[in-house]
Amino acid sequence: MIEKRIGNTPLRRCGHLSEKFSANIYIKDESCNPGKSSKDRAAYFMLEEAIKGNKIQPGGTIVEASSGNTGISIALMAQELGCRAKIFVSKSCSEEKRALLEAYGASIEICDNSFGLHVFNSTQYQAQAYAANHENAYFTNQYYNSANIKAHYKTTGPEIWEQTHHQVTHVVAGIGTGGTISGIGRFLKEQKKDIKVWGVEPTNSVYQFFLEQGKIENNGIVHDPIEGIGRTFIPGTFDAQVVDQIFQVDAESAKRVAQEYRAATDQLIGFSSAAVLAAVEENLSKINFKEGDHVVLYFPDHGDRYLQKLYDSNHQETTKTFDIR
Repeated sequence: MIEKRIGNTPLRRCGHLSEKFSANIYIKDESCNPGKSSKDRAAYFMLEEAIKGNKIQPGGTIVEASSGNTGISIALMAQELGCRAKIFVSKSCSEEKRALLEAYGASIEICDNSFGLHVFNSTQYQAQAYAANHENAYFTNQYYNSANIKAHYKTTGPEIWEQTHHQVTHVVAGIGTGGTISGIGRFLKEQKKDIKVWGVEPTNSVYQFFLEQGKIENNGIVHDPIEGIGRTFIPGTFDAQVVDQIFQVDAESAKRVAQEYRAATDQLIGFSSAAVLAAVEENLSKINFKEGDHVVLYFPDHGDRYLQKLYDSNHQETTKTFDIR
């Protein structure tokens, strides 16, 4: 069964980054999950609660709005449950993820954007509408499902705590739905409240402003296209109380760092993983790591899902400005 292989992913010390940043730098490698991403955790917890609550029956359709990874995880689990998977993705979803979704039997709908439940042509709105209008269809709704946070509170946070032998001082993670950083942050802050929990998002995303001002700024500018992180709205699965600081990085910096990391280590990292690494690199003078610090960088998936976007020098992606009011 797939759930028996979810979690307990390795935490490895990276000698290259430890030397570079003058601290103990660890990589939490979530690509070792069955679906090769951290989203297996949330997908399993959300589906488990749906089954216990009789919200989906065998033969039904599990529906989600996803940048790809959650959809892949749901598609894998739907097969075991004898269900279908209907995944709504935005145009920015990588070709590699779309191919995997189809390979795992998911039906894909491509939407204009992922701007939230109140925007008609968004993945969230269309997913919700589909589930509401089809019998035995259940919208897992990762942006507002508390099981998303619970998955990381119950599994990822405790793993990091134990794997660092209770010595973790910092965790740096990208923010998409907010479930990962919120669950990890809640657990670790309960163990030791001065552990630093830092988020990373693309330039022009709304989380940093929300954390600092308690509201969002709607200026019509969409964040840089770093797949898997960044929002134009604040999901219900984001707990600002357990996040200390949020850094913004642009897509080009993430791409550059991904290629530099590959050259130094021969490893391919994903888009949001590269953003996490870029955020640390760009803010190192302000961060001021100490030699004895134990810093965990959260890498949610593998670089093979972004070969064109990160590692193909001929691939170009532009940032556009939209009016989303």
